[in-house]
Amino acid sequence: MRQRSGDQGYGAGEGPTAATPPVGPEGDGRRASTVRVFVALAPPDEAKVELARALAPAYAAYPHMRWNRIEDWHITLAFLGELPRAAVPPLHSPLADLAASRGPVELALHGAGHFDERVLWSGIGGDLPRLRLLASDVRTVVKECGIPFEDRPLRPHLTLARARRADQDSVVAAAAGLAGFTGRGWPAARLHLVGSDFGRGPGPIRYRDLESWAFTGP
Repeated sequence: MRQRSGDQGYGAGEGPTAATPPVGPEGDGRRASTVRVFVALAPPDEAKVELARALAPAYAAYPHMRWNRIEDWHITLAFLGELPRAAVPPLHSPLADLAASRGPVELALHGAGHFDERVLWSGIGGDLPRLRLLASDVRTVVKECGIPFEDRPLRPHLTLARARRADQDSVVAAAAGLAGFTGRGWPAARLHLVGSDFGRGPGPIRYRDLESWAFTGP
């Protein structure tokens, strides 16, 4: 299975281990003063493997596309953008409280599509009303913490790949090949606060959980 670099804030490249120190913009080992942050859900491993198998023909046919690592596939609920590091810890407690008040959200990966013939994605099925309510409440928490961000309408999806500049056809063809995919249902069991201070500069963007919390409510 091919694993390739991600796109601008919606995928990932070669990911670090938990022990890997953060790096500065030049990749010289200095700790960056800001971190790009989003709040997300993540499919379980079995759902990701199921989709990766369905993607095998596209991996083989379009190796030049910038494929996201399956380890970093996620469903973004709120993209907060570039934040000072000091702005991140105050999010922990209210997001933990929110997760503790909710039960898992039943979801599934379903079909495929593209944004502007450039970004390939898999659609999300399942309990979408509950997913939208969760996203709304996450964004309320972020606003109450005094963090400004672009509150775009939620379009639930999982980003898979991005086309390279001169490629006009691969994403559309890959989306058509995956259009009939219907994955098994699964419970989204944790709320993830994710940062991408790894891989700044010309290399791939890298992601890691800053924190995550189990949904333990009703």
